[in-house]
Amino acid sequence: MKQCTYTYDFGDSWDHTVLFEKSIPAEKKKYPVCLAGENLCPPEDCGGAGGYDHLLKTINNPKAAEYEELVDWMGLEDGEKYDPTAFHLAEIGFANSKSELKVYLKYRE
Repeated sequence: MKQCTYTYDFGDSWDHTVLFEKSIPAEKKKYPVCLAGENLCPPEDCGGAGGYDHLLKTINNPKAAEYEELVDWMGLEDGEKYDPTAFHLAEIGFANSKSELKVYLKYRE
């Protein structure tokens, strides 16, 4: 099995281990495609693993000192709960890699 480490957001050090388990014959569909997953991604700029842990302990506890501030920051409606275990495969999408590459190469010149 091959693996690599992918770091997202160097400031918050979100490190992901990506495992290549096997290749399967391609079907007639657009790639890349997400086959499965778990949980929501942490909110952008939440302070890394420590900040996300604090958010999870606070966001669904109306008695917590920072509750109102975090609810506003997260954009939640009154009474709306944050479910970090939610995952909706149908909502996963990928940018057009060809157009992204063109933009990258243009700004690299």
